[in-house]
Amino acid sequence: MKQMLMILITLTGGSDLGYCVNTIGGPLIVPTVLSEEQKITQLINYIEKLDAKFIRNGSEYTPVDAAKHLRMKREKAGKKIKTAKDFIDCIASKSSMSGEPYQIKYANGLKLNVRDVLYYELKKVESKHAGNFRNVRVASNPVCLAG
Repeated sequence: MKQMLMILITLTGGSDLGYCVNTIGGPLIVPTVLSEEQKITQLINYIEKLDAKFIRNGSEYTPVDAAKHLRMKREKAGKKIKTAKDFIDCIASKSSMSGEPYQIKYANGLKLNVRDVLYYELKKVESKHAGNFRNVRVASNPVCLAG
């Protein structure tokens, strides 16, 4: 049986890669998959760092306040929210009080619905962690030993 050594590499973007050194055939890279909770956290962090205003029920809020509000709604929802898509559709897209869609207003005046912005960001987050590597063998089920 072949033995491999598992090395965990953290990239500057915060993603982890499992790097297995195989006795035959060279290195294998195993991208980690984000949990749904990690995806939700990344979406909220994205909102928090935007250079824009968050519009809720006709009032403008800072990105920091918007992120606090979304975290509070996320906490209240508890286990009802199972995926990042649930989070976007049920919590981050519209007011539960008025039903009005949340919007983001950029410095140039452009307004977009938060739902659209977060779905676009979710695609980026998921593709970043999907293992889009060229000329690298990706192991589907490597047997690795923690080093």
